[in-house]
Amino acid sequence: MAAPTIRYHCACLGSSKNPPPPHLPSSSHSFHNLHDLFFCEECDAVRCNRCVSVEVSGYYCPNCLFEVPSASVRAEKNRCARNCFMCPNCRNTLSVVSSDPPDPGDGRLSIPVGSVGEPPFFLFCNHCRWDSAELDIIFEKPTGLAAQLQKFEDSAPDSLEFDKLKEHFEPVLRSSGSASSAVPSSAAHLHHLHSNSITAAATAALTRDIPGVSKYNPHTRTKGGANKDKSLNKDEMVEYKTRLEIGSLKGAGGGDKDVDLIQHLENISEVATLEQRWGSSWVTSLRTDELRPLRIPLHSKRSKRCPACTHILIKPEQKAQSVRYKIKLVAANYLPAIVITLPHRQQAAPADRRSMNKSMSAGAADEDSTSGAMQAGLSYPFHLAITNPLYDPIQVRLSVQRMHVAPSAEGEKARRPPFAVSLPTTSFTIAAFAEAWEYDDEDEDIDMFGLDDDEIGLRPPREREKPKVKTVGVLEKRANLTVIGGEVVLGKEARGNVKFNMLVKYQYRSDDPSLEGGDGVDSSPSKKGPQTTTKDFEFYTVVDLGPVVPREERKSSVDDF
Repeated sequence: MAAPTIRYHCACLGSSKNPPPPHLPSSSHSFHNLHDLFFCEECDAVRCNRCVSVEVSGYYCPNCLFEVPSASVRAEKNRCARNCFMCPNCRNTLSVVSSDPPDPGDGRLSIPVGSVGEPPFFLFCNHCRWDSAELDIIFEKPTGLAAQLQKFEDSAPDSLEFDKLKEHFEPVLRSSGSASSAVPSSAAHLHHLHSNSITAAATAALTRDIPGVSKYNPHTRTKGGANKDKSLNKDEMVEYKTRLEIGSLKGAGGGDKDVDLIQHLENISEVATLEQRWGSSWVTSLRTDELRPLRIPLHSKRSKRCPACTHILIKPEQKAQSVRYKIKLVAANYLPAIVITLPHRQQAAPADRRSMNKSMSAGAADEDSTSGAMQAGLSYPFHLAITNPLYDPIQVRLSVQRMHVAPSAEGEKARRPPFAVSLPTTSFTIAAFAEAWEYDDEDEDIDMFGLDDDEIGLRPPREREKPKVKTVGVLEKRANLTVIGGEVVLGKEARGNVKFNMLVKYQYRSDDPSLEGGDGVDSSPSKKGPQTTTKDFEFYTVVDLGPVVPREERKSSVDDF
């Protein structure tokens, strides 16, 4: 049985701040886990990964941790330019070893490979024992292997064809860049944001004259447009001619060599998988023993900004060896963390563990799967453990958003959900966060074994007889944690999961030395010292208490036993 969950709302997908009804399947994209959200201090708003803008702050190799300048990334084809290679079979990191020493012929053991530094050198995989000498890829020196291997890649027919394509489109890109520079400065800035070299080339290709199709030109509809020179609409791009025919490329798929391989195939491992061929450059062979070593792709460190005010939310340190952040504005440091539990499930958990030690029949297994589920027509309490992450105490108020279930048939009015949720209507205080807390022994009701006084018999009989009636309200306060009790009443026709939107409002006072008075500021009697300001914030959450067992299923399970 899945545990009850609570997720936080981000209003980036909707036009209003109110979240969508939780029973709609599309509402799941508007709610996120707390640790996946960010918080903008300038806008006082929650941000998610869908709405933030991402910027690349640096590139590095994940193997050697070498920081690559941004200007060299495109020239190196987004791969490490040092001695970092991946095995084409298992994707393990390859190491550079020297050739085997000559056999002395007297029966003695040869010198270990690692102690010899004589050329030629080759790449070796310590995991699958693959080496580049099988493909006649050897090197004269153990450094600068990427530059030595780049010579073979640049001389490949497909690489030369790509260079010719770039030379063919270079005049078009140059002309589009000069046309954009003639636009005024403000419009040129917007044009630069929404266009680049790729879109310029695509626009030039889409505006070509197609035989039999008239070209649309809005200027021809204006007065005097028909007298303009028609040669302006003609495509000025020269027709491109390839260096070689498509079928004449060596190693291209679909040839007689591939057909012969499939016909005489004895082991499926002889054919390279799609994952092995996908990361390779250009056209690769289908045979596993013809795969070439790959340079390790570069990784990037990314910064994230608020889409409204462009304020930086996440900014990692520039060094590749560091995992720290210069700026890290996550929502967990600003919003109260809420954990929801169901007491009736916790009480049923020990019984379920005891039943696991016994042999269970098929009927007992079905009963165990629905033992923690809520049953229609009953009421169940639930607990909300709210933790304050701020260094100031907060005043919290909870409320349930009203919602109506969409009608199942046309003409039927919207009806209320088949359950009712009760939460405390008054606000409550949660203490501030601190690094260390001291607890009094008399305030602790739970010992080190997790048993209270009722279970070990230490509480007096008179107090033991008093029933715990309170289910809605503040149940416990401990450090910066407050446990709130709620109750859900299920209707007789309740089905599916119990989901509802909950609005959380909290208020706190903080000392801001930059404020000198104004709205919402409580001035202290002394003019010297920081001013105290009151801040309010609210956010929506969706609470999922779990599935409901219908009355028909409950009756059938009872009849079986």
